[in-house]
Amino acid sequence: MTAMPHAPLTQEEILLEGFLALKAPEGFRAELIEGEIVVTPPPDGDHEKYISRIARQVIRRSLVDMDLSGNKGLKLASATGLPRDHVIPDITFAPVDRDLFGGADSWMPCEGVAMVLEVTSTRPHKDRDSKRRGYARGGIPLYLLVDRDDATVTLFTDPDHGDYREQHRVPFGKTLTLPEPFGFDLETADLV
Repeated sequence: MTAMPHAPLTQEEILLEGFLALKAPEGFRAELIEGEIVVTPPPDGDHEKYISRIARQVIRRSLVDMDLSGNKGLKLASATGLPRDHVIPDITFAPVDRDLFGGADSWMPCEGVAMVLEVTSTRPHKDRDSKRRGYARGGIPLYLLVDRDDATVTLFTDPDHGDYREQHRVPFGKTLTLPEPFGFDLETADLV
Protein backbone atom coordinates (compact mmCIF):
# COMPACT_ATOMS: atom_id res chain seq x y z
CA MET A 1 0.00 0.00 0.00
CA THR A 2 1.38 3.37 -0.99
CA ALA A 3 1.04 6.32 1.35
CA MET A 4 -0.86 9.30 0.01
CA PRO A 5 1.42 12.26 -0.67
CA HIS A 6 0.83 15.26 1.55
CA ALA A 7 0.31 18.69 0.10
CA PRO A 8 3.34 20.89 0.72
CA LEU A 9 2.98 23.29 3.62
CA THR A 10 2.48 26.96 2.86
CA GLN A 11 4.83 29.61 4.25
CA GLU A 12 2.05 30.62 6.67
CA GLU A 13 1.67 27.02 7.94
CA ILE A 14 5.43 26.64 8.36
CA LEU A 15 5.62 29.91 10.31
CA LEU A 16 2.72 28.93 12.58
CA GLU A 17 4.11 25.44 13.20
CA GLY A 18 7.54 26.89 14.02
CA PHE A 19 6.00 29.42 16.38
CA LEU A 20 3.87 26.85 18.20
CA ALA A 21 6.92 24.58 18.64
CA LEU A 22 9.03 27.42 20.06
CA LYS A 23 10.14 27.07 23.68
CA ALA A 24 10.78 30.57 25.05
CA PRO A 25 13.22 30.90 27.96
CA GLU A 26 11.60 31.01 31.39
CA GLY A 27 9.88 34.35 32.02
CA PHE A 28 9.97 35.38 28.35
CA ARG A 29 6.86 35.72 26.18
CA ALA A 30 6.76 34.51 22.61
CA GLU A 31 4.05 35.94 20.37
CA LEU A 32 3.24 35.79 16.67
CA ILE A 33 2.26 39.32 15.60
CA GLU A 34 1.45 40.11 11.99
CA GLY A 35 3.74 37.38 10.67
CA GLU A 36 6.66 38.13 13.01
CA ILE A 37 7.75 36.02 15.97
CA VAL A 38 8.37 38.40 18.87
CA VAL A 39 10.11 37.26 22.05
CA THR A 40 9.92 39.70 24.97
CA PRO A 41 12.03 39.54 28.14
CA PRO A 42 10.48 39.65 31.62
CA PRO A 43 9.08 43.12 32.40
CA ASP A 44 10.64 45.69 34.70
CA GLY A 45 9.07 46.82 37.96
CA ASP A 46 7.41 49.98 36.61
CA HIS A 47 5.67 47.93 33.92
CA GLU A 48 4.20 45.67 36.59
CA LYS A 49 3.30 48.65 38.82
CA TYR A 50 1.13 50.16 36.08
CA ILE A 51 -0.62 46.84 35.48
CA SER A 52 -1.28 46.36 39.19
CA ARG A 53 -2.67 49.87 39.68
CA ILE A 54 -5.13 49.47 36.81
CA ALA A 55 -6.14 45.89 37.61
CA ARG A 56 -6.96 46.83 41.22
CA GLN A 57 -9.27 49.60 40.04
CA VAL A 58 -11.07 47.30 37.61
CA ILE A 59 -11.60 44.64 40.28
CA ARG A 60 -12.84 47.16 42.86
CA ARG A 61 -14.86 49.55 40.71
CA SER A 62 -16.20 47.74 37.63
CA LEU A 63 -19.99 47.51 37.29
CA VAL A 64 -19.59 43.85 36.29
CA ASP A 65 -17.38 41.38 38.18
CA MET A 66 -14.32 40.72 36.02
CA ASP A 67 -11.94 37.80 35.77
CA LEU A 68 -8.45 38.71 34.66
CA SER A 69 -5.42 36.90 33.37
CA GLY A 70 -1.89 38.06 32.75
CA ASN A 71 -0.86 34.92 30.90
CA LYS A 72 -3.74 34.02 28.61
CA GLY A 73 -2.77 33.50 25.01
CA LEU A 74 -5.29 34.82 22.48
CA LYS A 75 -5.73 33.77 18.86
CA LEU A 76 -6.71 36.76 16.74
CA ALA A 77 -7.87 37.05 13.16
CA SER A 78 -4.93 37.29 10.78
CA ALA A 79 -3.76 40.13 8.66
CA THR A 80 -4.23 39.26 4.98
CA GLY A 81 -2.03 36.36 3.87
CA LEU A 82 -0.54 35.74 7.33
CA PRO A 83 -1.23 33.10 9.98
CA ARG A 84 -3.49 34.05 12.89
CA ASP A 85 -1.84 36.31 15.44
CA HIS A 86 -1.06 34.63 18.75
CA VAL A 87 -0.63 37.27 21.47
CA ILE A 88 -0.43 37.40 25.24
CA PRO A 89 -1.85 40.70 26.52
CA ASP A 90 -0.44 42.09 29.74
CA ILE A 91 -3.97 41.66 31.14
CA THR A 92 -7.09 40.16 29.60
CA PHE A 93 -10.42 41.05 31.24
CA ALA A 94 -13.61 39.03 30.84
CA PRO A 95 -16.88 39.06 32.78
CA VAL A 96 -16.89 36.44 35.54
CA ASP A 97 -20.24 35.06 34.37
CA ARG A 98 -18.68 34.15 30.99
CA ASP A 99 -16.05 31.89 32.67
CA LEU A 100 -13.76 32.23 29.65
CA PHE A 101 -10.52 31.15 31.29
CA GLY A 102 -11.67 27.95 33.03
CA GLY A 103 -10.81 24.96 30.86
CA ALA A 104 -9.44 27.12 28.03
CA ASP A 105 -6.49 25.94 25.96
CA SER A 106 -3.17 27.80 26.11
CA TRP A 107 -4.26 29.77 23.03
CA MET A 108 -7.95 30.59 23.15
CA PRO A 109 -10.26 32.52 20.83
CA CYS A 110 -10.94 36.11 21.89
CA GLU A 111 -14.75 35.98 21.74
CA GLY A 112 -16.18 37.23 25.03
CA VAL A 113 -13.10 39.22 26.07
CA ALA A 114 -14.23 42.63 27.35
CA MET A 115 -10.89 44.46 27.31
CA VAL A 116 -7.17 43.93 26.97
CA LEU A 117 -4.48 46.03 28.63
CA GLU A 118 -0.97 46.59 27.32
CA VAL A 119 1.82 48.60 28.91
CA THR A 120 4.59 49.59 26.51
CA SER A 121 7.95 47.96 27.07
CA THR A 122 10.92 47.03 24.89
CA ARG A 123 9.01 47.28 21.57
CA PRO A 124 6.43 50.02 22.08
CA HIS A 125 5.53 50.18 18.37
CA LYS A 126 4.12 46.64 18.62
CA ASP A 127 1.71 47.73 21.36
CA ARG A 128 0.82 51.01 19.63
CA ASP A 129 0.28 49.60 16.15
CA SER A 130 0.48 45.85 15.45
CA LYS A 131 -1.28 44.65 18.58
CA ARG A 132 -3.89 47.41 18.32
CA ARG A 133 -4.78 46.26 14.81
CA GLY A 134 -4.80 42.61 15.91
CA TYR A 135 -7.13 43.27 18.82
CA ALA A 136 -9.45 45.19 16.51
CA ARG A 137 -9.40 42.34 13.95
CA GLY A 138 -10.31 40.02 16.83
CA GLY A 139 -13.31 42.19 17.68
CA ILE A 140 -12.12 42.94 21.22
CA PRO A 141 -14.34 45.90 22.16
CA LEU A 142 -11.83 47.81 24.32
CA TYR A 143 -8.04 48.12 24.15
CA LEU A 144 -6.36 50.06 26.95
CA LEU A 145 -2.78 51.17 26.24
CA VAL A 146 -0.48 52.63 28.87
CA ASP A 147 2.28 54.36 26.90
CA ARG A 148 5.22 54.93 29.23
CA ASP A 149 7.24 56.87 26.65
CA ASP A 150 4.43 59.39 26.07
CA ALA A 151 3.12 59.28 29.68
CA THR A 152 -0.41 58.70 28.35
CA VAL A 153 -3.25 56.22 28.70
CA THR A 154 -5.34 55.59 25.59
CA LEU A 155 -8.61 53.70 25.31
CA PHE A 156 -9.34 52.37 21.82
CA THR A 157 -12.99 51.54 21.15
CA ASP A 158 -15.34 50.52 18.35
CA PRO A 159 -13.31 47.94 16.38
CA ASP A 160 -14.07 47.98 12.67
CA HIS A 161 -12.24 46.59 9.63
CA GLY A 162 -8.94 45.88 11.38
CA ASP A 163 -8.61 49.01 13.53
CA TYR A 164 -10.45 50.98 16.17
CA ARG A 165 -12.58 53.90 15.05
CA GLU A 166 -12.37 55.80 18.34
CA GLN A 167 -9.58 56.63 20.73
CA HIS A 168 -9.59 58.59 23.96
CA ARG A 169 -6.17 59.65 25.27
CA VAL A 170 -5.28 61.34 28.55
CA PRO A 171 -1.92 62.24 30.08
CA PHE A 172 -0.88 60.50 33.29
CA GLY A 173 -2.68 62.22 36.16
CA LYS A 174 -6.05 62.67 34.39
CA THR A 175 -9.06 60.36 34.55
CA LEU A 176 -10.23 58.24 31.64
CA THR A 177 -13.80 56.96 31.43
CA LEU A 178 -14.11 53.22 30.84
CA PRO A 179 -17.52 52.44 29.32
CA GLU A 180 -19.77 49.55 30.32
CA PRO A 181 -19.34 46.81 31.32
CA PHE A 182 -16.72 48.64 33.40
CA GLY A 183 -18.58 51.93 33.88
CA PHE A 184 -16.15 54.00 35.94
CA ASP A 185 -13.52 56.71 35.64
CA LEU A 186 -10.05 55.19 35.67
CA GLU A 187 -7.68 57.20 37.88
CA THR A 188 -4.17 57.60 36.46
CA ALA A 189 -2.65 59.91 39.09
CA ASP A 190 -0.59 57.08 40.59
CA LEU A 191 1.00 56.35 37.20
CA VAL A 192 2.92 59.65 37.32
